[in-house]
Formats: sequence, structure tokens, C-alpha cells
Amino acid sequence: MDLSRTFTRRRLIQGLVASLSAGVATKARAQSPAPRTAVGPYAPGVLPSGIRSRFVDNVNGIRMHVLEAGFDVPDRPAVLLVHGFPELAFSWRKVMLPIASAGFRVIAPDLRGYGRTSGTDVQYDDDFAPFRTLNGVRDMLGLVSAFGYRAVAAVVGHDFGSPVAAWCSVVRPDVFRSTVLMSAPFGGPPELPFDTADRPQAAAVADTIYDDLAKLSPPRKHYQRYYSTREANDNMRHAPQGLDTFLRAYYHMKSADWRQNQPFPLKARTASEWEKLPRYYVMDLNKGMAETVDAEMPSSAQIAACRWLPEEELRVYSDEYSRTGFQGGLQSYRVGSSGRFTSELQMFAGRTIDQPSMFVGGKSDWGVYQNPGALERMQKTACTQMLGVHLVEGAGHWVQQEQPEQVAKLIVQFLQNDAVRGEPD
Repeated sequence: MDLSRTFTRRRLIQGLVASLSAGVATKARAQSPAPRTAVGPYAPGVLPSGIRSRFVDNVNGIRMHVLEAGFDVPDRPAVLLVHGFPELAFSWRKVMLPIASAGFRVIAPDLRGYGRTSGTDVQYDDDFAPFRTLNGVRDMLGLVSAFGYRAVAAVVGHDFGSPVAAWCSVVRPDVFRSTVLMSAPFGGPPELPFDTADRPQAAAVADTIYDDLAKLSPPRKHYQRYYSTREANDNMRHAPQGLDTFLRAYYHMKSADWRQNQPFPLKARTASEWEKLPRYYVMDLNKGMAETVDAEMPSSAQIAACRWLPEEELRVYSDEYSRTGFQGGLQSYRVGSSGRFTSELQMFAGRTIDQPSMFVGGKSDWGVYQNPGALERMQKTACTQMLGVHLVEGAGHWVQQEQPEQVAKLIVQFLQNDAVRGEPD
């Protein structure tokens, strides 16, 4: 036996194995998300004076980034503000101080998966169960408890935060004493089949609206279904026009600045009615959201005239979403599209929001009408003590940013109402 030749062959094989292993490891590292550096509170100057940025640990298993106002006076009643998509706690910056000045401690968190709160490192293939509705309620309940409150004067939710606030009120009316819903009406919990023990049940009618949208000319798709797809995060985070430009166009197109926003009630949940919605709600089938809003990018003059979202404030959003991506927020859309947790919510079938409640939307906001009949169900059935429905002039979907003075005034008046304060008429 030629020992030297055997030794040489063995070294060659070992080298080849090592080289292949290194290549696999390098590829795995390239495919894995880079570890994120821990972030601290906002830097000085980002927030108006009187609002602070801080963290609260161990809230339902996560670390939560929170903005706070009115924290300098002990024992104030609390108001919880819940943001929407694609937003942040920062979206409440213009109404926090007026509410605090009325005698309240104002608490506005980045929701799970958003901004500087845990969960932004989630991937599309991860389980989206942590983002289900009732766990979102648990997040809010845990945050309130962490601040030492057994109850808050009000929970206020905008956009996606509106159903979160509504479900908080349905599930724990003892904790969330009143409710303000903004931009997205709440139609109530899903129903349970009723009186079926001795009656033959009709076959379930298939929901064909998404197929029907695809058959329109041009073919269309609903944005919530698009937000549930694998490609949505990458399309927006790495938008061809750049993230900052994408967000500018997106926020512009859903605001009152986009003159085409002239909403009206839809007759039914059908493709022919949904076809009347703007493209940011019912998109062209072959386009992502980045391409959809790029066609309506505001001019330099329009951007300069935008007082409700100047460049330095837009940059807060683009900096955060550049760092985190959108998947943390998109997971909740996947929850809704999957129907996986509907049975959990059916536990509350027949329950209503019996606390004092109010709805606020922008007069130029299609979000008020995109779910036909929801506004009426909210007023007639889902909320039994609705004190007012207000559609604010000069505001689209971002009502608390576009018209903060009017929105803050409405919220403070609501909080000072005798029914909310628990005082007799």
C-alpha cells in the first residue's frame, strides 16, 4: 500500500468537504436575515416637547416601545391610543399633548411587529398566531397592567387599530371603559350558527368575490388579500422608486390631498361595487402596491405644501420601515385572510360594545365605506351607546394627522362627556 498516496487522497477529500461546508454555511448566512442591532428610544428632537419615548419589558412576552404624554402628574386616568398600518405610535404625536392637557396620561405603543416593539424580525413563513386578534387584546391588556392601571378611561384605535380597540372593549369592558373607533367601523363579532339542531342547514355559500374581482376588466384584487401574500413586504420595502418615495405616494393617495377621494356608501359587498373603490383598495391584478401608488406621486409643490406630513416627519416612518420591513404589520392581514382564528372570535358572538363609544373618520376617507353596511351595523347593533359619528372636513384616511386639532377636540369632548365620566345626566 502506498501510504503517502492514501494520505494525499484523504487530505484532498477533507479539503473538498471543508470547502463545501464553508460554501453551505456562507449561503445560509446570506439567506438568513442579518441580526438586528437593539434600538433605543427616539433621539431628542424627533417628538414634540412633552412626549417621551420609552420601553416596557415583559408585556405578553415582548418588549414594547411606547410614547407617553401627561406622565409628570401622578394618578391621572389613562387613555390608550392604538395605531394602524403602515403607521406607528408616532402617528399620534399631534393629538397626545392636547389630550394630556385635558388631564389624562396618554399611552401610545408601537404594536407587536411595528417600529421598536418586538416582533419586527418575523418572516413570512413564521407562524402568524402571535398576531391574532385576541393576542393583540392581550398585548394591550398587559401594557395597561404594566403601567399600573386596572382600567383606562378610553381606548382609541385608528385603521387596523380600530378593530383592536373594538375587541379590547368587547373582551374586557371592565378595563376599557369607553371606545373611540377611527376610520374603520366595527360591525361586531362573527355570528354562530343558530337554531340548527332540528332544522336542516343550508349549504354554505362560497365567497367568490376575489375570483369575481379577477374577472373584471381590467382584472382587480383586494389590497388585504395582496397584503397576505409573500411578495407584499418586499414590494413595499424595496419599492422600485425607493421606500421614502413609496410612503410619500401612499400617504398622499389616501389623504384629502388626493382630490379623487370623494367617497360614498357602497350598495353591497360585490365585485361590481368594490370596483368603484380607488386602486389602493382594489388594486390592478398585475401590480403591487409600490406600482399602484407611484402613478399618483405628488409633485414637488404638493409635497412642499403638505403641512400635515413634512419631510422630516415622513423620514421617521421611512427610517423605521427601512430597518424593520412591513412583515410584522402584514401578519395581521394574513390572520384575517386565513380565517384560521374565526372560531376564537365566535366565542363572543352576540356580544356588543356597551361602553360609551364614538366614531371619527375623514370626510375624504374611503375606509369609512369600504365594508358595505359596517358603518350602519356599528351604530345600530355593535355599539349600544354610540355618542357620535363625526366625519372631519379636510381629512382623508390619516385623520388624526391631517386634522389633529379637530380630532383632539372631539376626543377631549368625548372624554369629558358625563356618560364617559360615569356621572349621572
